[in-house]
Amino acid sequence: MSTSSNHHQNTSQDRSPLIPRHIIWPFILVTSLFALWGFANDVTNPMVAAFKKILLISHFQSSLVQFAFYGGYCVMAIPAALFIRRFSYKAGIILGLFLYASGALLFIPAGSMMAFSVFLISYFILTCGLSFLETSSNPYVLSMGSVDNATQRLNFSQSFNPIGSLTGMFVAQKLILARLDETDEEGRRLLLETAPEQLKMIQKHDLAVLQGPYVAIGVIVLIVLAVFLVSRFPKRQSEGGSHLNLGPTLKRLFANEKYMKGVLAQAFYVGVQIMCWTFIIQYAENELGMKAEQAQGYNIVAMAIFCTSRFICTYLLRYISPGKLLSTLAACGGMLILGTIFLQGMTGLYCLVAVSACMSLMFPTIYGIALKGLGEDAKLGAAGLIMAIGGGSIMPPLQAYIMDQNTFNLGFMTLSSTRASFVLPLICFVVIVYYGIVAARNES
Repeated sequence: MSTSSNHHQNTSQDRSPLIPRHIIWPFILVTSLFALWGFANDVTNPMVAAFKKILLISHFQSSLVQFAFYGGYCVMAIPAALFIRRFSYKAGIILGLFLYASGALLFIPAGSMMAFSVFLISYFILTCGLSFLETSSNPYVLSMGSVDNATQRLNFSQSFNPIGSLTGMFVAQKLILARLDETDEEGRRLLLETAPEQLKMIQKHDLAVLQGPYVAIGVIVLIVLAVFLVSRFPKRQSEGGSHLNLGPTLKRLFANEKYMKGVLAQAFYVGVQIMCWTFIIQYAENELGMKAEQAQGYNIVAMAIFCTSRFICTYLLRYISPGKLLSTLAACGGMLILGTIFLQGMTGLYCLVAVSACMSLMFPTIYGIALKGLGEDAKLGAAGLIMAIGGGSIMPPLQAYIMDQNTFNLGFMTLSSTRASFVLPLICFVVIVYYGIVAARNES
């Protein structure tokens, strides 16, 4: 009797639709947001190299783009969660889209003023909006159906994130990097001494090129905002209007070892992702003498690999537990980073590009593992995992600081500062391997 009942229950769970038919339209709209923030993330990564060339600043100074960009996630995640708790997922999404568009459109005065600080403020406001979008969309997708296939459903939605990322990378390559003035940094530094007005004209041209795509995406986001305003969304259980006991909730979350380790793993994952994608261009420029536009082509290949791998890994989750697959891919990523550090020339670059195949599964899987079983605490718990995206604001400047140093003598070989800087992504993968192993043990 008991065996028959369990069999019926398992069969019922196995037949649970990934996306219930009555919420397909809301699911499509929310899933489209994953592509929108993917575009913002990956049109921005190459801008670290672009600002360095345009404004003649150091690797560390130009990496402040990532500090401002991902800092918005860190600062706004908890306020976003509280806002969503008080109102609704839809309200959080609408406010997020408004801030996204506002930050993008602020590139107009930033370009006119030719002020790097104003660009940084624009990035920060933009990503405060992205923080609202991610804090709303990820748990909303998890709640749109059976809890048994929630992680698979989130991986499916996240599969559209790299599509937006690929579009952003292509725009960065063809509409920004390829259209910058061809005068290299050495030539620009010479103009700074001999013809500063000519340099200013070049900088003004380049900043106008840079701001164009951001203004365009700002307009598109306003259109998406209008669609959300007129569309109806089902309220999920406990959404909006309920009182949040912040102190007790935080106490339970801090006492939850699985969740806290998930936040740490997510911070290191986002750090490794942003470092690998941001500094592909610098690796190709410094180690192989490529131009930024050509180097960005390898970034696009990396994202294509990432996108393909995301769909493959989502399928593999039907047969392999999330923890086991996460730890295996993180170990493979660490091995490839070792190749990036110790193998010279194109081989090292190929290793860096291939790392993307290992990273594709990580964000949604860590997210799903960490939130599983949190119940009402998942709303604030989700904010903690979005706050962990702040890892992308801290680690790239640290890597850039290493890049600004001289070569490193290891005794048995000498490493350029560029290759040596990838020790930080290696450390990140070690942390993720550990989390995957712990998660796999809990799953067994």
